[in-house]
Amino acid sequence: MPKIKRALISVSDKKGIVDFAQGLTTLGIEILSTGGTAKILKEAKISVKEVSEYTGSPSMLAGRVKTLHPKIHASLLALRDVPEQMNEIKKHNIELIDMVVVNFYPFEKIVNKEKIEIKEVLENIDIGGPTMLRSAAKNFPYVAAVSDPSQYSQIIKELKENNSSLSEKTSFNLAINVFQKTSIYDNFITNYFQKKKEKEFPQILSLNYNKGKELNYGENPHQRAAFYRELRKKRDTLSSAQKISGKELSFNNLLDLDAALRIVKEFKEPAAVVMKHTNPCGAGCASTIEEAFKKAYTGDPLSAFGCIIGLNRVMDKTTAERIASPNTFVQGIIAPDYDKEALKIIKVRQKWGKKVAILKTGPLSISREEEDSWDIKGIEGGILLQKKDAITYIPEKLKTVTRREPTKEEKEELLFSWIICKHVKSNAIVLSKNRTVTGVGAGQMSRIDSCLIAIRKAGEKAEGSCLASDAFFPFADVVEKAGKAGITAIIQPGGSLRDKESIKTADKYNIAMLFTGIRHFRH
Repeated sequence: MPKIKRALISVSDKKGIVDFAQGLTTLGIEILSTGGTAKILKEAKISVKEVSEYTGSPSMLAGRVKTLHPKIHASLLALRDVPEQMNEIKKHNIELIDMVVVNFYPFEKIVNKEKIEIKEVLENIDIGGPTMLRSAAKNFPYVAAVSDPSQYSQIIKELKENNSSLSEKTSFNLAINVFQKTSIYDNFITNYFQKKKEKEFPQILSLNYNKGKELNYGENPHQRAAFYRELRKKRDTLSSAQKISGKELSFNNLLDLDAALRIVKEFKEPAAVVMKHTNPCGAGCASTIEEAFKKAYTGDPLSAFGCIIGLNRVMDKTTAERIASPNTFVQGIIAPDYDKEALKIIKVRQKWGKKVAILKTGPLSISREEEDSWDIKGIEGGILLQKKDAITYIPEKLKTVTRREPTKEEKEELLFSWIICKHVKSNAIVLSKNRTVTGVGAGQMSRIDSCLIAIRKAGEKAEGSCLASDAFFPFADVVEKAGKAGITAIIQPGGSLRDKESIKTADKYNIAMLFTGIRHFRH
């Protein structure tokens, strides 16, 4: 692109702008500016021409109209190699602008304040900034559109090396960045006002994600893959977690880490989970995180080979010693944090080396924002959108439907198994005892098959355990098998046409049965 002689700077985020402007001035580039930006640059002894002086028109409507002027946009949009346009520019005494440096009013930050009036919201919708950037980006072979402070140093470097010019490739990349930013900015505004409408699901859905990194491959080696983060930062999620050390995370690792984190966040007491293929093969709750992990891992140690571990407490030395024992093979761990001794134990074990990925999230909690967020599933040619399955159970809706009430201990066990069952692929059956998962039947086409798998997995531990089913029983066969296996209590949603048959069978085996009234299918 041609040599840059004049730049217009008008930024909300002033980070790095003085150094950048000084760099431009050193190269002999004239600077136009507005309002607060001009004030800061002048205070730094940088020569600045006010935009109002350039346009011959004052700032109007309390600053709402400053850069929305023909002289600004004609100077940005003019095609330098079209004589007719350049003659028109000359006719109207317009001086060309070769670079625009703009970032927007912090709309998202403003609307996230606890108390915000619509007047303040409207005043923080940037009009002039996005308009100038779009004009510059549209004419990228001749005009550089700078939209982010992170671009400043590289631009100055290139200008110094190329006689105050940028390559067309650089200008093109800057333009792409502009169109991405203006699209995202408009989406933030649209989504804010969409929430003000009574209609819950928007007619047009706009999603904003930023590429975190490309992955080695997807679910299988022949599939390419990448990890994207939501632009709206959410705390204590996998996307905000910090990787302390370990191997590069795969597509499947990320799915399992996310599934593990979702489960342990459900518990207030110390909890641990062992994940394989997004299903928990073991989970446990206890008074300490060490004991919780011990329960989780011993539930199904055969399936735990090559697992992902999730904890909802800081990992301590004794838990680390259990995890790093010679009998375990773990691919990744996610926890709120790790004490120094625990981290040292995991890192120095030669067997592990750099293989295990260690991630920390910070303190865990289920926020209202998370409960109110979307669950998105892709299908060929579209997506399905639903609210997240945030309601595990409603205490006042729990209903005993059998002759025998569950004991206090059985009720606690049932609720533990119910939480785990919520996170198992349907059809799902979970057996637990002493707040330890003893058997899981996941993803089967018939519920009775899931039941048989769970009982087989549990073996002798099935006797005296409790059973959770993510959906109702279409037949009494699951209850029959549970009774014969010595299961003492069952929790399920209820609502089947044959509920009476299941209840009758439960009474036959003296099984206590709770209905939740809530189903937890997971596809």
